[in-house]
Amino acid sequence: MFLTLPKTLALLCNRPLAWLGAQPHIVTAFQPHTPPCPTQRHGSNAHACWVVVALGALSALPVHAQSASDQAVLEARDAFRKGNPRLLQAVLPKTESHVLAPLAAYWGMRMGLETAPNDRVRNFLDTWQGTYYEDRLRNDWLRLLGTRQDWHTFLAECPRYRMGDDKQVHCHMLHAKLVTQGSLSPAEVTDATTTWLAQKEADEACANLIDRLMARKLLSEQVAWQRARLGAETGRAKVTSQAVELLNGNWVAAANAVQAQPTKYLEDKLTAVRHRTKELVTLALVKLASTSPTEAAEHLTKARWQVQLTHEERSWAWGAIGKTAAQRLMPEASGWFARGQPEHMHPDHLAWWARTAMRAGQWDQVGKLIAAMPDSQQADPTWVYWRGRSLLRHRGPEAAAQARTLFKSIASPHTFYGQLALEELGDAIITPPLPAPLTLAEQQGARSNPGLQRAVAAIALGLRAEGVREWNYTTNLHTPGGMTDRELLAAAQLACQNDIWDRCINTSKRTVASADYTQRYPMPHKDAVLARTRLIGIDPAFVYGLIRQESRFITDAKSHVGASGLMQVMPATAKWTAKKIGLTSFQPTDITDRDTNIAIGTGYLKLVLDDFEGSMAMAAAAYNAGPSRPRQWRAPGGTGPVLEGAIWAENIPFSETRDYVKRVLANTTNYAALISGQPQSLKTRLGSIGPRSGQGTDPNLDLP
Repeated sequence: MFLTLPKTLALLCNRPLAWLGAQPHIVTAFQPHTPPCPTQRHGSNAHACWVVVALGALSALPVHAQSASDQAVLEARDAFRKGNPRLLQAVLPKTESHVLAPLAAYWGMRMGLETAPNDRVRNFLDTWQGTYYEDRLRNDWLRLLGTRQDWHTFLAECPRYRMGDDKQVHCHMLHAKLVTQGSLSPAEVTDATTTWLAQKEADEACANLIDRLMARKLLSEQVAWQRARLGAETGRAKVTSQAVELLNGNWVAAANAVQAQPTKYLEDKLTAVRHRTKELVTLALVKLASTSPTEAAEHLTKARWQVQLTHEERSWAWGAIGKTAAQRLMPEASGWFARGQPEHMHPDHLAWWARTAMRAGQWDQVGKLIAAMPDSQQADPTWVYWRGRSLLRHRGPEAAAQARTLFKSIASPHTFYGQLALEELGDAIITPPLPAPLTLAEQQGARSNPGLQRAVAAIALGLRAEGVREWNYTTNLHTPGGMTDRELLAAAQLACQNDIWDRCINTSKRTVASADYTQRYPMPHKDAVLARTRLIGIDPAFVYGLIRQESRFITDAKSHVGASGLMQVMPATAKWTAKKIGLTSFQPTDITDRDTNIAIGTGYLKLVLDDFEGSMAMAAAAYNAGPSRPRQWRAPGGTGPVLEGAIWAENIPFSETRDYVKRVLANTTNYAALISGQPQSLKTRLGSIGPRSGQGTDPNLDLP
């Protein structure tokens, strides 16, 4: 991407190599957005300035040729991936002069870490001190030391660990303190419990810590049963088995049988006197609830479980039943939730109970359920906003003042609920003023940052995952608290100038005191996008809002399910849409072509938007989850209430689609403000959603 320069600099920008070849001097510093250079009458200073500008244009040119050391780095990557230490060690010397030498050296060290003596590991850490790969290897080593329970070496090395974002290392650290100090503080025990319960998958590091805490009577065994229930509820059998094994290895077979055939267990079991049996019954009810909430409710209402299970066990089971029913938009959900006690339910149960109450217009209940949530959950902007909305239903100045205080605490143009809070306060969504321009020193600081340099080089070489990790480490973790706002803006500018749009956006959005929306909401490929949106009659802000969420403007992005390009189009959808919009010569490989991807993506989006009668929220949901699902969500069973768009979006059953719709609509609102220069309303875009009107065309059931 070329820098914006006066027309008199066009030749320099377009042919910097030719101009530089004729110059006797080279200046290595370059400042983007440099003011027009002095004329030649200013002597050597003018000459230096022109060289700076030319080098700037050169630095923005794409690099196509690979050097021998580039190829060596790629060969090292391949050897590492294939687990070929002999080939890797042979190629490593060829990478020593490359900017990515620390990465190649990390591959070499990581492959043999399990058998490497401590002195060799420390030598690597000393050699690459201050780099991401020093801390990356330290992270790996700390995991290994924790697994070996080499607490002496672990505690010696842990204070040097800068990233601090690995949950396994965190659990090892608490375990090391427990072993060496004999105990943990109540806050640390709570920390360990919260960390373990929040993990989605079975994890040895945190499980071993919990095991020792229970063995020392510092933690109730009930935590393990709660973890087992969460595994059963989410279909993660290994989580449940691991949790039960911490209690008694002889119980695992019974727990596995419960998970495999919960109905059979409930029908065969008549009594539950011992605590273990009560918990296994609860596990069976929770597991059954995840697939058949009606059947689970029938079992739970039987007299024997009403008598033999505790209030806590019954309430958790009702919470699990209600959650599944709520996600399926079943009318019974509210009644099933009400049979349990909120204080005994999981926070996720309370969230779905509150969503169900919002759909039903039970605003007093919404407020009570949010008040029953843990403090950390109540502080989430989602529930701050809806608590404010529930207060507005109470007439009177005190409730209104409390609601305004809540809205003010989250009001911001940056997020979905921040935008809705602004509108509740009577403000429209506008583009914030730009921060002060970056100084030359601030820009140079970003360009000369070794971590950012390596990240840019890795991404340019096709090592995007490695480059992104080093970039994130450099901006977020290298120093405590991450970069300052000004440093983040400079780093984001560097990413933008190199067309690394995902890092441009994600880095800029971390700023706190000010926001540069040209970085947070860039508009790459503007001519192509605007031309296509004008041609087919779709809001360009909606298209940009969707692309920003789908791919962050990475043209060759590919998802794990096979979606490709800027607009992340699936192969079957691409083929179907190409035929619909008249791309008769379309071939599957064409989907990575920028203009073809935009044509097919916008074409499909327009077809979906028309099918959902212009509802951006439903169209976004359809783009993410397929059109059949939002058809069901708008009118479960063919009927249903007409809901405020925000309530409908919050009740989307899939967390990925729910978050996607919110982000796309918030993005769209900000892009509309940028493009039009006018205040915008998210509420207007959300509109109301209910059963399909009797007027107009039937739904297009052919839409993939």
